[in-house]
Amino acid sequence: MYTAQGKIDQRDILEQYLPLVRRQALALQVKLPASVELEDLIQAGMVGLLEAQGRFDAKGGASFATFASQRVRGAMIDELRSRDWLPRSVRRGAREMDACVQRLEQQLGRPPEEAEIAEQLDMSLDDYRRLLNDTNNGYLLPFEELMEAGGEARLSAEPIPSPFAALASGEQREGLIAAIEALPEREKLLMALYYQEELNLKEIGAVLGVTESRVSQLHSQAISRLRARLVKAA
Repeated sequence: MYTAQGKIDQRDILEQYLPLVRRQALALQVKLPASVELEDLIQAGMVGLLEAQGRFDAKGGASFATFASQRVRGAMIDELRSRDWLPRSVRRGAREMDACVQRLEQQLGRPPEEAEIAEQLDMSLDDYRRLLNDTNNGYLLPFEELMEAGGEARLSAEPIPSPFAALASGEQREGLIAAIEALPEREKLLMALYYQEELNLKEIGAVLGVTESRVSQLHSQAISRLRARLVKAA
């Protein structure tokens, strides 16, 4: 694997670690919208692998495999952050939804039902659920990536901030934990399955007995509730 000069041979690296890059890309892809191509993630991961080769210092104590794994995943996350996923109309709808959820929680003293949110937004239930599906594509980064990135969930110049950025920074940890506890039971279970058990949407749907699309809607709704509570507590 090393040349006569003690350098890691690039061709050997690419051949030996391509399966690792592919595994990481597959693990990330199942949590992303269908529009995200596996090959794009693999390509970004290969760039990270080559960067790891250039920066690795064997004297640092860590193995190259560990170092490369971190660089590969980081390169994939950087690629995702560089994309602008949502049109402005969907971002605007998401902000209106958050404000609506916050108002209703204050008025009702409990998490509002979907039908109540839709009515307040002057939408049909079907239109509200379509908005949930659309906005869910903006919540791409799994919790562990947010933790490693220091809470910087920047997906575009006009992001919809994830509430988990607050947890990653530690500044609102107790508030976020309380907000999660206040979620309706099904949404609380969904969040645990997705962020703690690391199940994908299809697997969560099998547990909850609903479609993958419905899981996407519930996830988006749970995020909106959390953001509304964190804004209220700020």
